[in-house]
Amino acid sequence: MPAQILETNPQPFAAVSVDPVTLDIIENALRNARVEMDATLVRTAMSPGIREQGDAFPLIADPAGKMIVGQFGSFIGGFLDGYDGTIEEGDMILLSDPYSCDGAISHSNDWLVLLPVFKNGRIIAYTAMFGHQSDIGGKVAGSMPITAHAIFEEGVRIPPVKIYAKGVYNADLIKLVMHQTRKPDWCTADLNALIASCRVAARRVVEMSERFGDDLYVAATQELLARNHRAMKQLIATSIGEAPVSFEDYICDDGLGFGPYKIKCTMHRDGDKVVLDFAGTDPQSSASINFYLNENMFKMFFGIYMIMVFDPQILFNDGFYDLIEVRIPQGSLLKPNYPAALSGRTHALGRIFDILGGLLGQKTPEFLNAAGFSSSPHLFYSGTDSTGKYFQLFQIGFGGIPGRPMGDGPDGHSLWPGFTNVPNEFLERYFPLRIERYETAPDSGGAGLHRGGNGIHMTYRFLEPGMIAIHDDRWFVHPWGVNGGKPGARARKILERVDGSTDIIGNKVEDVRVEAGDQLHYITWGGGGWGDPLDRPADLVAREVREGLVTSNGALNYGVVVVDGEADATATEALRTSMRTTRGPISEIFDFGPSIADLRASCVADTGLPAPRQPVWHHNNRAAA
Repeated sequence: MPAQILETNPQPFAAVSVDPVTLDIIENALRNARVEMDATLVRTAMSPGIREQGDAFPLIADPAGKMIVGQFGSFIGGFLDGYDGTIEEGDMILLSDPYSCDGAISHSNDWLVLLPVFKNGRIIAYTAMFGHQSDIGGKVAGSMPITAHAIFEEGVRIPPVKIYAKGVYNADLIKLVMHQTRKPDWCTADLNALIASCRVAARRVVEMSERFGDDLYVAATQELLARNHRAMKQLIATSIGEAPVSFEDYICDDGLGFGPYKIKCTMHRDGDKVVLDFAGTDPQSSASINFYLNENMFKMFFGIYMIMVFDPQILFNDGFYDLIEVRIPQGSLLKPNYPAALSGRTHALGRIFDILGGLLGQKTPEFLNAAGFSSSPHLFYSGTDSTGKYFQLFQIGFGGIPGRPMGDGPDGHSLWPGFTNVPNEFLERYFPLRIERYETAPDSGGAGLHRGGNGIHMTYRFLEPGMIAIHDDRWFVHPWGVNGGKPGARARKILERVDGSTDIIGNKVEDVRVEAGDQLHYITWGGGGWGDPLDRPADLVAREVREGLVTSNGALNYGVVVVDGEADATATEALRTSMRTTRGPISEIFDFGPSIADLRASCVADTGLPAPRQPVWHHNNRAAA
């Protein structure tokens, strides 16, 4: 039963024309309101994940719930269709259960606030914001248990509930929710920040409608949607062929010793519509790496990728959704059956972007990115310090961004462009640890005409005993290179004990005990390279050797001989000629590195870790196929 929207003035908005200047003013005002939402959030939240890193996502939608500005695409239409309740002036909705909103938020740590914006008795807009809560209870600190087999183990689940009903705050409900978390101070502040962010955007919408009139404001939002539809229709027609193309990539493991897990997508154009079919994706995992992928969210991912590659000036919104059909098999890794665990969905979320690049670039390799949007590394550190005070850190790390048609991939950058790192000074001030090293990992970016971004080598020295957990990927399968570019290096995690022993630990581990003085070397993957590395300017390679981004041995991957910090022109020319003759012409678009069979055979020798065991179903990996 759909939601009942109770308006005291349920008159439709009049269709009026909008001149280009007014449309431009409203568009930019909405963009600014979205920025103001972010600014409000980071200035009022307390958790490092939101306050320092910006792990939150805003949205401003039209009266029907279609996103006009935002980042992840709108869930509101689907939410209203399935919400068995009323929407009235003064209401505000809170939810965190992915299964209650068709995956619009994809794990329970993300708390979402939805505010219907009323004016003159009618809904004129919706504003929404969700942010990652550092702890929501559950079996482990941080509430993202690797070993969870069901969502019930991952902390409090909030179905759609009214935290404000006709303007009245439900304090008892929030008290109950906060009773479940290990960090109620952070969660309370972060929830208030989400609420404040939505209210700021709502005020801006009302101000715009008062300035231009309700009918003209709404008409402008419809023209922004229509303009996006026209632009995307043209991009789809010129960039996507009717012949199906497929691409697959792998999540390395599930943290329980099994993997890799295949994600496959096939794309083709049917008239004006593009069809994206995930048939062939592996069944859901019994662990927590499942990603409940909302179809509208994936449509937005696709649209953002298309826009950023082909025409970055386009304002992305929900206007183009009818041009895309997404098919996701039920019971697969991307649409698991309830109550599958979801907390570790980050790896599949990141891998979706690599798959999009692999799909869209096959027709136009000159626009193709390499792999590197591969995961979002997490570190958790918790315990009780010498004064008896509980501490708990949740931090998002960065890997290497892939080499791209327009240049090198950034070193140690976030999957999400709006994210920032947690300053080391903040970490050392508020947590019992010291940052011994924070630098790029040389040679981790794949060699290419445009180098893949290097990963990060970050060394933590723990000053108090505690427990750590790590969530990362790309330690088994490489981030692939394209157009002659080489794969990036894989992630590694090394624990150097205060007693002198050293342990190579996995990239999905939890409940690892650390003592005061132990050091964790947290090394992330590099991005794949783009283009023939033998075409990279030798002087640029030499400069990167001087800067510590590439080693002298690594420079040989580019055919560059570096002596005393400078490229030896004669030796470099001879080496490059020899390498070109031995290699022959480049014929393949993708360089995936070793096959999965070869990776299994060499895993212990190369990584110090056992290879993940074959899941119960059969993989037809690329090399075997």
